[in-house]
Formats: sequence, C-alpha cells, structure tokens
Amino acid sequence: MSKAITFKVLEDIAKDLSGDEITFPTFLDITFQVRTALKDPNLNVDQLAKLVGAEPLMSTKIIRMANSVALNPSGREIADVKNGIIRVGMEAVRTVSFAVAMEQLLKSKQMQPFEEISKRLWEHTAHVAALSRVLARKMAKINGDEAMFTGLVHDIGVFYLMSRAAGFPELIADKAELHALLVGWHDNIGHALLSALGSPESVLLAVQEHENDREIKDIRTLSDVLYVANKIANRTSCWRDPAYDAPVDTSMLDTLFDAETLASIVEESEEEVASLKKALGA
Repeated sequence: MSKAITFKVLEDIAKDLSGDEITFPTFLDITFQVRTALKDPNLNVDQLAKLVGAEPLMSTKIIRMANSVALNPSGREIADVKNGIIRVGMEAVRTVSFAVAMEQLLKSKQMQPFEEISKRLWEHTAHVAALSRVLARKMAKINGDEAMFTGLVHDIGVFYLMSRAAGFPELIADKAELHALLVGWHDNIGHALLSALGSPESVLLAVQEHENDREIKDIRTLSDVLYVANKIANRTSCWRDPAYDAPVDTSMLDTLFDAETLASIVEESEEEVASLKKALGA
C-alpha cells in the first residue's frame, strides 16, 4: 500500500513542478523574491533593503549577522537593514533568506511528524554549507558565498518531499518506505525544484550530482566542492536513519586528503558552523 502512496506523492510532485505555480510552504516566498531581485543587475541596496525590511524575522537576522564578531570587529553596532546589508554583502542576504525559511518550515505544524529527521537534516545541511565555503576558498578558489548557498539548498529535495508526504498519514507511518523515498529521490527532486525556480546552472548541476559516487583527484568546480563537503559531513552529521540505511561510503576522502589536511578542513568548518548558527540565532 505504501509503495502505491509513494507513487502518488511522486506523481503529484511531477505535476506540481511541471506547472506554472509551485506548491511549497509560504515561508519560502521571501527567499524566492530575494532570489529574483538579486538577478536584476540594476538592483541597489535601497531596493533590497525595502524587500528584506518587509519580513521582520529576516531583517532581524541580517542585523544580527552584521553585528556578529566576525563581521563587526570594531564593535560599532548597526541597527538598520540597509547598513546591515552593506556590511554582510548582498549575496549573503540570499543565504540568510533561505536559512530563515528553513527555520520557519521546520517549526511548522505540518513538519511535526518529521521532527527527528528534520533536526538531523538541518544539522547536516549546516555542516555541508560550512564545509562548502571552506573547500571553495581553500581548494577550488571559487566564490565561497555561492558555495555556502549551494550547500544550504543541496538537500532541499528532502524538505520538499517531507512537506508533500505530510498529507499522507499511511506513508508517515511506514518509516522504512518514507526513508526510501527521501533517500532515493531527494537529489533529482531538488534539482527539478531549483530548476523550476530558475537557479543557476552551476548550482543545479552540483545538487543533481551530489550523491553520485565518482573519483575526484582535484577539487575545482562547485560540483566537486559540494560532493566532497557532503561526504565529509556524512561522517559526522549524517541525516539518514541508520535503522533503514547503510552508512554512506566516505572512503574516497582518505584517498583525496591526508589525515592532517582533512582534520584542518573539518576544524575550520566547525568554526564556520558555529558562526553561521550564532549569526542566524540558531
């Protein structure tokens, strides 16, 4: 019976993603608006501040981030959204908007049946985002903010699948089948969702490939960064339930890194995780 329900969930998602309007929790509305606004080459800080200022929780988080020790070594506090955006950077606004949306989604009533896995998933997501930023800067020499955002959205397919599965009590009750759905489909669903939302091709490719096992000798692209970050995070903060799934194979890390280098990357990423959580008030 549950497999029939799984098929029904996937069928509903396919219809949703192929239509003009995507059904997703309203908490993500501000994220999508910010994403669209940032695509405009003529967008200025005043316009973005007006958009962000319309969402109290997000504007509060931006100001908190701007006043964090990492971004405010002088100790001069900022109290308005516009100057907060100037200090953190316009691209960072996109990251904060998504984090706020996920925080609200996880607190929503519809996600209560998934509380345990949601906590593990958000912890995993935070680590992948931080690791992506570190690897992007140290290894690939690419934009760290874009890598961090990609890390934050890489498992959006899991969140989306849970939000849709919430309407099927029989599937929620069958934990093994639900877990198989989340593990087996989250990367392709995440890619389709982000594609429908107009995400950059580099982000789409990275999300689609982040579970595809492959050999990597050098970390050069955003896809490489996300794949390796996900592998590292799966050693310490895997979201998958060990009762229904075998451990993720992370042996490629021992070929790619020596023990000292890997330990250094993990240590630096832990500082990023702590900074991210503190800035977002998580």
